[in-house]
Amino acid sequence: MRYRRIKDVMTHDVVRAGRETPFKQVARLLSEHGISGLPVVDDGRKVLGVISETDLLQHQVQRQEGRGRRRLRLPKPTRTARAAAAKARARTAEHLMTRPVLTATPEEYVTEAARTMWEHRVERLPVVDDEGRLVGIVTRGDLLRVFLRTDQEVRRDVIEQVTRGLGLPRHAVDVVVDAGVVTLRGHLERRADAELAALIAAHVDGVVAVTDRLTHRPAPARPPRAGGLSSLSGHM
Repeated sequence: MRYRRIKDVMTHDVVRAGRETPFKQVARLLSEHGISGLPVVDDGRKVLGVISETDLLQHQVQRQEGRGRRRLRLPKPTRTARAAAAKARARTAEHLMTRPVLTATPEEYVTEAARTMWEHRVERLPVVDDEGRLVGIVTRGDLLRVFLRTDQEVRRDVIEQVTRGLGLPRHAVDVVVDAGVVTLRGHLERRADAELAALIAAHVDGVVAVTDRLTHRPAPARPPRAGGLSSLSGHM
């Protein structure tokens, strides 16, 4: 079965910053390119961290709050508070960025990237090669493009994947797709094949849900256990 990989949806020409990129230049890059975050790389294009609009906003908020608290005696700061204070003093990308950074590789499936973003509440993943060098970036918007495929495209892929996966002729399963919802109809020999057909269809790019209307031959009745009747008659 075919899943779309990150290399199929990622952006190759990545807007990025270096260690010494000034705060205002980072803000300008985000604004000019209409993006909400970017990776920070070293001279060898290895990813060091990421900067988001949230990091810039936190910088400003912390600076304002810090001015009002200078004369107050505060408790010992936590690790999170120390990190926030460091960002408030940041003048370059190196001190403004968030790290460690989550990354992806071009050969990973989009489902893996989606799971990482959801679990860690991030909106983008730098894509790196085997040496950790930046080769692209993938965002939530890139992943959502999978669901913008037309019903005709989805139907074609479902038919191809299901029939090839089960070794069936293309007319063996009737496939209807409406707004990404796939309905499967037809009669298959085995229950396992019907269940597998629905599973394959559910993993085709752009499928929102699967309605399984497939039928199958009933499972053969189990023969009685040998010796069952004689053992009963022996006790009568």
